[in-house]
Amino acid sequence: MQPSDLRIALFSGNYNYVRDGANQALNLLVGHLLAQGAAMRVYSPTVAKPAFAPTGDLVDVPALPVPGGRGEYKIARGLPATVRADLEAFAPNRVHVSAPDILGHRAVTWARKHRIPVVASLHTRFETYPRYYGLAFAEPLIIRLLTRFYNRVDRVMVPGGSMAALLHEWGVTTPVGIWSRGIDHARFTPARRDLAWRRSLGIADDVAAIGFLGRLVKEKGLDIFAEVVRELSRRRVPHKVLVIGEGPARDWFAGEAPGAVFAGFQSGDDLGRAVASMDVFFNPSVTETFGNVTLEAMAAGVPVVAARATGAIDLVDEGGTGFLVPSRDVAAYADAIERIARAPDLRRTLGEAGHHKAAGYVWDRVNQAVLDAHLTLG
Repeated sequence: MQPSDLRIALFSGNYNYVRDGANQALNLLVGHLLAQGAAMRVYSPTVAKPAFAPTGDLVDVPALPVPGGRGEYKIARGLPATVRADLEAFAPNRVHVSAPDILGHRAVTWARKHRIPVVASLHTRFETYPRYYGLAFAEPLIIRLLTRFYNRVDRVMVPGGSMAALLHEWGVTTPVGIWSRGIDHARFTPARRDLAWRRSLGIADDVAAIGFLGRLVKEKGLDIFAEVVRELSRRRVPHKVLVIGEGPARDWFAGEAPGAVFAGFQSGDDLGRAVASMDVFFNPSVTETFGNVTLEAMAAGVPVVAARATGAIDLVDEGGTGFLVPSRDVAAYADAIERIARAPDLRRTLGEAGHHKAAGYVWDRVNQAVLDAHLTLG
């Protein structure tokens, strides 16, 4: 089979209406598959004013807002008759599902009925979310549901070896492949560091800018981030928190981290400038399957302090490009950040090593792994 023989129906819970690392990766994947000659059709909830324009043909799937104060996200109600008619007219010979939601389950069921191979890509550790909203007791049940979902497909593509190991630990027996992530090396580079921009935000040259990058939601580890910042202040470590991003927890985080600089949402080369202008990138999240933001910081020559969790352990070389810390160990996080903040030579050495390692992550190369997975399924 050749790429031009492929007709792939891709199902996403959020293809472009809220910007995040997962849907940006999906759009880049669709662009690569189209460039190689595959026919693509994407099925996802849509909104009147999406975060960015979609890559490829996008079909709206009716959806409801997610409850619990997270209405910016949508839950598709399955495959209604109009969507099924469009799907059958497209006549895919492959199905790709990107989330274990209602839409993903219905897509797998439809594919099984029509004897069409299914590839699932795993982007988010949904089983970790309840612990941030007082529902940690639900985690074992969610793991069982996720295991069942991924055992229904023909191939699971995960971002790295740590996620592959976790799926095997859960009991997933479906063959697993690696779909890593790439980087825009012209955007994320040490050359974009801009001290004048930092000064305009009130960050002095001799103060370590400790960066957060991502959507401001509690499951990104904002509680631990705030505790670590308070510990650094107690130790009188010269620092300034630089927050890049927006989200529903912004006001809460601002209250927990007084004195932090909120630079808001940044995109394009402005984002590259913001990341390169950090001195330490701090990522205490345990919900990542890969951590695009971690790779972006490394490419920009910024040392990383991260939770010893999936994603980060595939990227960060302990003591080489940064430091990995037990996920809730506030003192150990503070130790690592203080060590970097007080040692400019160490900061430079770690940053250079991270930049060198990130150079191997190129989108066309990593997206080819997904194309190969679709081509090799019978």
